[in-house]
Order: sequence, then structure tokens, then C-alpha cells
Amino acid sequence: MPDAELVLRSRRVVTPEGVRPAAVAVAGGRITAVLPYDADVPPGARLEELGDDALLPGLVDTHVHVNDPGRTEWEGFWTATRAAAAGGVTTLVDMPLNSLPPTTTVDHLRTKQKTAADKAHVDVGFWGGALPGNVGDLRPLHDAGVFGFKAFLSPSGVDEFPHLDASQLGVSLAEIAGFDGLLIAHAEDPHHLATAPSRGGPRYADFLASRPRGAENSAVAELIAQAGRLDARVHVLHLSSSDALPLIAAAKADGVRVTVETCPHYLTLTAEEVPDGASEFKCCPPIREAANQDLLWQALADGTIDCVVTDHSPCTADLKTADFATAWGGIAGLQLSLPAVWTGARARGYGLQDVVRWMCARTAGLVGLEHKGAIEAGRDADFAVLAPEAAFTVDPAHLQHRNRVTAYAGKTLYGVVRSTWLRGQRVMADGEFSAPRGQLLTRTPDSGRPRKEP
Repeated sequence: MPDAELVLRSRRVVTPEGVRPAAVAVAGGRITAVLPYDADVPPGARLEELGDDALLPGLVDTHVHVNDPGRTEWEGFWTATRAAAAGGVTTLVDMPLNSLPPTTTVDHLRTKQKTAADKAHVDVGFWGGALPGNVGDLRPLHDAGVFGFKAFLSPSGVDEFPHLDASQLGVSLAEIAGFDGLLIAHAEDPHHLATAPSRGGPRYADFLASRPRGAENSAVAELIAQAGRLDARVHVLHLSSSDALPLIAAAKADGVRVTVETCPHYLTLTAEEVPDGASEFKCCPPIREAANQDLLWQALADGTIDCVVTDHSPCTADLKTADFATAWGGIAGLQLSLPAVWTGARARGYGLQDVVRWMCARTAGLVGLEHKGAIEAGRDADFAVLAPEAAFTVDPAHLQHRNRVTAYAGKTLYGVVRSTWLRGQRVMADGEFSAPRGQLLTRTPDSGRPRKEP
């Protein structure tokens, strides 16, 4: 057997080749081998018998709003990364907005990294921001190790992070394409939003009408056109409109370098079930109808949608008012993303290997984290141990994010995360947490691989 300090043995190990009984050997924080289930355990190695619990690679969530520093009362690195560990997420990439300052300059990135350094229970990387007027900051941020650049094509909801119009998008994207960086975009067209019906109050139907599919479709078309013109890499964030799928599929077939994500709430919650006044369900773009959801699942299966991430965007409870027009828009779901997606996947005939592809392998690939996202020799020994058939009812009191508001309250989900491992060290087991062990990750300029901050 190769070097092994630890061996995790399960009858259901989710590997790139399929789900099978196996023994996973770990040394120095890395997977050294994936061996037959009955392989001999070397002297001195510790054996963890997992039985029928499934061994998954740790999830890589590339869309998380931590809000720290500046709006730490909404969420902070300590609480967000505990929620991640509780849900089997071992790596997250923090969005550049909702913190003060936003991550739009190298100095602001250093502030964010300093804030996170001693609070991370899981590994943390960072996106930069693309704003009107900060084109000169993009290459320095890239060189400093951000994984790409977030832009809004419509107002973001916070004054310090304004959106890019079509001209500004072209300028920023041309700069990013010059060093083959990645632009990730909130794709809603402000002109469609401005002309949509707008009515305040508690009715979810009114809010849904105010964020029409046409706003997404138009913005996705603009993003694809600019990417094709510049041969740039672009990523569509939190797609909710199934109407945009044919356009995306055609662009991919034409060689446009576009990737797409969706979120657990679009895959598992529907507009028909949202009670009036329940703004814990509010997000932008919105949760749409059940028929729309069916098409999102089909697009995941055929590869039109690449991956699933949370867009974890919590706030203080007082901002979730009963008026959908004024309530903060954001779903807090970091801890529940794996059970939520697994619950929907198993009901539709998908397996754990599909979930791992959508939430581990493709998200790691999106940001170039070549040592994450799979159980195979050479990868980081990051794992989630899942009891797939175990069910639980979501109790907000048991959630780890700072403000325990959730759209999943009272729902029965399948898949209990028994433990979470980071580089071969158990960071969560049955709701108990170790001291923070997370590292700060940056994009390595020459290889795209992560490296630890000094």
C-alpha cells in the first residue's frame, strides 16, 4: 500500500469512475491511493470505518457572500465557514460585494484576507469585482490571486458596487480577456426590470412579475455576444430562467467560452409554494414555477448548465420584511445545499455521482482548483461523509450561519452529513467542530492551481 497515515473505508466511495466500495489512503493531507475495499491497512495507519455511509469529495462552493468585514452582523467568516463544514463544503469562494470595503482593489483584497485568516473552518478563496472605473485594478487583482471578477449587469442592491452598462462591460471584459481571466456576471437587463410591473406588498406573484424571465434572457444574450466578440471567458451566475437555455446551448456549440451555474433553491423550491409575505424566499433572479424547474434539471443532465452553487446571501432578520419590494433579496442555504440537491436529485433518478459532478468536480474546475473536487490520488484529502438515505426536518435553530433565517425551515430533506474532513483532518463530526483549519487560497498565476497565502 502507498504511504498512509489514515485510511477511510466505505462501501460507497464516489470516485470519477463511479460509486464503489473502496479504501482511501491519506498522507500529508493528500489522497495517496484509492484501493480495493479489503486492502490491508498498513501498520501505524488509522482506519475510519464508514460502513454504508457514502464518502464524497468535499464540496467546492464558488458563490458565497460572507459580508465580512463591514457587514459582519449579516454574516462572517467564522459563522459562514462553520455552516460550510456542517454541510460538507470544504472550499468556498467569497463574493466581492456586501463586505465593506468590496474586493475591488488589491488593498481591499488584503483587508478581506486579513479578516478571514484566523476564522476559516474550511478553505477560502476570493473573487474580485469589476465596477465602472476600476479597469486599472483588474490585472493587479488577477496577479494578486483572485479567481476572477464579479460584475452586475443590473443594480446590485448596494451603492458601493454599481453595475456595468453594455459599454462598460465591453471595456472590462476586454481587459480581463487580455490576461485570459474569468468574468462572472449577474445577468439581468436593467431596461427590462425598469419596464416590468412594479408593485410593493406581500404577494409573491407581484414580486415574480417584477423580475421577468426576459430580463435574464436579454442579459445572457448580451454577455454571450460580448464573450464571442472578444473570445473571453464568461460565467453566468445563478441562472433561473429556462428560456435562456437554448441560447446558452447554441453558444456552447459555437465555441463561445461560456459556463453556467444554477442554485439549490431554483432546483428544489417553486413559486407555487412561496407563501405571501415569506421574504425568506426572495432572491434575484427569483424562484420560478415548477415547469421552469423541470427544464433546469434537464439542462444539468445534458450539460447546458455546468454546476450548482448556493449563492448563500444572508442578512439580519429585520431586513426580511413581509414586503417583497423592500426586503433584502438572498437565500441562506450554505449548510443545506448538499441535502437539498440530493433530495431533488434522488427523486428524479440521479445518483450521487451526478451531484458530485455538479457540486465538486465542475465547481473546482471553474476556478482551477486542480487539487480539489474528486477522490483520486494526488488530490487534497477533503471529504464529506453522507448518510444518503437518512432524512431530517430542517430546524433553523440547528443552522450555523449567523442569522438563522431559511427558506427550507420545516422541510424534510434526505442526506445527513455525518462528518467533514479537510486535508485528512476531521473539521466537523455530528455537529461538533474542530478549531479553524482552513487556508486562504489564491489562483496561482502560472498554473491555475491554488496556493496557500504566506
